[in-house]
Amino acid sequence: MRKIKRDDEVIVIAGKDKGKRGTIKRVLQDGRFVVSGVNMIKRHPRPNPMAGNQGGIVEREAPIHGSNVAIFNAETGRADRVGFEVKEDGTKVRIYRSTQKQIDA
Repeated sequence: MRKIKRDDEVIVIAGKDKGKRGTIKRVLQDGRFVVSGVNMIKRHPRPNPMAGNQGGIVEREAPIHGSNVAIFNAETGRADRVGFEVKEDGTKVRIYRSTQKQIDA
């Protein structure tokens, strides 16, 4: 079980976008995340009339390393760490370390 999953709300804790919040769109295998609205880059694709690509300047999200983001705790309004807890029935759930409340409600 991963500490941060897709559709989690995270906050950037280091880098040029420090303080920005967004949701995880993709989780990559190398420990990076694509977060909506964070780490925006510009690409200049060439036009390709055969494929229907217009070209120009396209702005999109680039992956950001997992050490630069933390899960956002809406209850406290701050970044938080993630822990695990095993319930009585044997299921493993994620919890916020500061409040000990379950993330996957």
